Amino acid sequence: MTNFPFSLLFIIIIFFPPPLSALSYNVVSFGAKPDGRTVSTAPFLKAWASACNSAAPSSIYVPKGRFLLKGIVFRGPCKNQITFRIDGTLVAPSDYRGLGNSDSWILFSKVNKVFVVGGTLDARGASYWACKRSGKSCPVGAPSMTFNWANNIVINGLTSINSRQTHLVINACKKVLVQNVKAIAPDQSPNTDGIHVQTSMDVTITSSTLQTGDDCVSIGAGTYNLFMTNLKCGPGHGVSIGSLGKELNEDGVQNITLKDSIFTGSDNGIRIKTWARPSKGFVRNILFDNIIMNNAKNPIVIDQNYCPDNKGCPRQSSGIQISKVMYRNIRGTSATPEGVNFDCSVTNPCREIKLQNIKLLYKNKAAMSSCKNVRRSANAMLMPRSCL
Repeated sequence: MTNFPFSLLFIIIIFFPPPLSALSYNVVSFGAKPDGRTVSTAPFLKAWASACNSAAPSSIYVPKGRFLLKGIVFRGPCKNQITFRIDGTLVAPSDYRGLGNSDSWILFSKVNKVFVVGGTLDARGASYWACKRSGKSCPVGAPSMTFNWANNIVINGLTSINSRQTHLVINACKKVLVQNVKAIAPDQSPNTDGIHVQTSMDVTITSSTLQTGDDCVSIGAGTYNLFMTNLKCGPGHGVSIGSLGKELNEDGVQNITLKDSIFTGSDNGIRIKTWARPSKGFVRNILFDNIIMNNAKNPIVIDQNYCPDNKGCPRQSSGIQISKVMYRNIRGTSATPEGVNFDCSVTNPCREIKLQNIKLLYKNKAAMSSCKNVRRSANAMLMPRSCL
């Protein structure tokens, strides 16, 4: 199993971050108010237009203070590289109806070579979560920051708190680096995933802290070449590939690596989850390596019988083919007796699942393992005793 290399672009960015350009546009100069009460959406868009139309690399600067933004779209393509430097905090309307039915709060669309550096996003999601819990008719809920059809993107040093839904979405993108990011929301806040990646390739997520009410990282269909390292996950639902296979014609997931990471008090550890429905999708070439579990409820999980509320999938089986998955050097404690649970599809059994140097304890004893429908797999040095 091979890992995809870091691109030269990423190496240059990591060690030589883009300098503040001589062409720097301060949002305050365009009328933005750092008082947290005055809507600054129009001034931000004016600053973006100036930077986007610049023939030379340029910067947008957000100074200290709180800047109130309604739903905003930074559209490309632009003429050159843009660095978005944030020293302040971007805040969403406090009323959950303030963003309407928008499917994003801050959206970058069809941009290339955009660097988001520093800053805090405060989506003030509490009123929206209350609406969701009440059973009322609520808006769809907007992720805090979304990149659609974007290439050569860097998000460095960003903190996102209290997102209404997912904190950061990477959709239909190529060559994205996410580093030193924090995503923070209460552990019971609904659907507040840390980072969601889908239909994207050559994405790196590194040195980030993800403490949320849902998946720390969720990986959707069409994700290729995703490399994750040095993550701190929990609370939350762990790192999940899926759920996949809700649709028949769905792109696969391939070449995913997670290593050198810590899970603390999460509802799951590392999970692959698929609907119990026919699908042409797949999951293959996956590596989980050097991971510590601190009281994670379900440290290692494959669930191919996902069927929420028993609607649309009873008496069916998953068509997603899972193969070539390596679990290596995973150790720590499980909050439940079962440390390993492979519940694979009866019609498309998991293949080439490998476990090496696994040591998971439950109440100071070896955790248990369970396997269903797993074929042509292997293991070495395991605690719990392998069920393969």
